[in-house]
Amino acid sequence: VQLQASGGGLVQAGGSLRLSCAVSGRIYSSHVMGWFSQGPGKEREFVALIRWNQDRTSYANSVKGRFTISRSSAENSVYLQMNSLKPEDTAVYYCGLSRSGWSTRVHDYGSWGQGTQVTVSS
Repeated sequence: VQLQASGGGLVQAGGSLRLSCAVSGRIYSSHVMGWFSQGPGKEREFVALIRWNQDRTSYANSVKGRFTISRSSAENSVYLQMNSLKPEDTAVYYCGLSRSGWSTRVHDYGSWGQGTQVTVSS
């Protein structure tokens, strides 16, 4: 499986962006996909995850109520709708495929694609 994130950009605080993660390869209903962010000088951290059959999602406390993760089997893609963006959301965002089922831990994920930069100005 290969993943490619896109959709980042420069936006003012309070604005919105929609990130996409294109998936190349076979995805099963039990697979778990996650979005992670890595801010300047920081470690990669969990943002949101979803089981491919969409029966379960989870979010970091910092983004609850602002971000929404979803997926499209027709597009073979995972999305992250980001609303009410804040300067502290500035980071490179990566999508990953979990190798350990339902997990928020970075090291349980692989197939990292090239990230997409999100910059939120104040």
